[in-house]
Amino acid sequence: MIDALAASLGLNVGNPAFWMPLLMMALLFVLIVGAALFDGFDIGVGVLVLLAPKQSRSQLMVVLSPLRDANGFWLLLALGLFLTAFPLAWGEVLGVLYVPMSLTMLGVMLRSVAFEFRIRAATDKRGRWIALFWLGSLLTAVGHGALISQLVLGAKQDAPALWFTGFIALCAVAGYGLLGACWLVMRLQDELQLFAAHWARHAIRWAAAGMVAVSIALGLANPAIFYKWSSATNLVMAAPVWLLMLVCFVGIDMSLSRVVQPRYRNLVWLPFALCLILFCAMLSGLTYSMFPFVILDHLTLWDAAAAQGSLQLVLAATVVALPIMVIFNLMTYRGLFGRAPH
Repeated sequence: MIDALAASLGLNVGNPAFWMPLLMMALLFVLIVGAALFDGFDIGVGVLVLLAPKQSRSQLMVVLSPLRDANGFWLLLALGLFLTAFPLAWGEVLGVLYVPMSLTMLGVMLRSVAFEFRIRAATDKRGRWIALFWLGSLLTAVGHGALISQLVLGAKQDAPALWFTGFIALCAVAGYGLLGACWLVMRLQDELQLFAAHWARHAIRWAAAGMVAVSIALGLANPAIFYKWSSATNLVMAAPVWLLMLVCFVGIDMSLSRVVQPRYRNLVWLPFALCLILFCAMLSGLTYSMFPFVILDHLTLWDAAAAQGSLQLVLAATVVALPIMVIFNLMTYRGLFGRAPH
């Protein structure tokens, strides 16, 4: 398959002009997955924070505090890598995805400002900053949902596309809420844990609906993607992915009804772990569907890639920066799966 792809581009597999953009895209995929998972539960907690009792909202913010710096790294590095490795795609991507990307950036900035100012604000003013943190988280989740929708539909702007985008944006909020709630189930105890389990069981249905809708829209909007997933050869690979996602949804729903019981307290990590697997499967399927295009049916990653010399510099910088980030994040995430201190 790789040989055939290289031949279609008039290159061979060993040519740096072929494998370097491919390697950059693989690194970008890892960073996007990291952002979706680790910054994702951060966004999810932000989306849910105003649902908690007023006296407990500060506790949710405090639980996030040790992880905020590490969570923010993923998106920044992904954006930096995309800008430097695929500069020819930036103008076109920004042109067709201006609104969802603007919503995302506005949400990210508002979240960061609100979180830092809440720490420094007087006690009676902190509620306002928590509300702004919620608004930033909501805008970020809506922006991500709109971004996925527009990628799937090829940036269409007609009325059905706008309705679909609104629906997927709502489901993206639910998906991040599910991830954040499952993390809170693992981290918290007593009343807040029960609240989090309740939120997760409501969010999971909307998250499932959104993932199914994206899968159907991908196939209906593009015959090549439909063939890629439904042909006899590829169905052998596609069926286990669908089955895995179904098992994750059922497992999350079943475990949420049990982990709050004392005898299952050693399994509180299970819903969050299944959520991580579910999001990885979803992002892998979306990437496989889009590959090798940056903009579906319009711009491939080789068309969008920087010159070979520039890619070598980007790769050298990544080789230096990535291990530092991994070590820093591993140190920060040591308590990711543990209970929050009282």
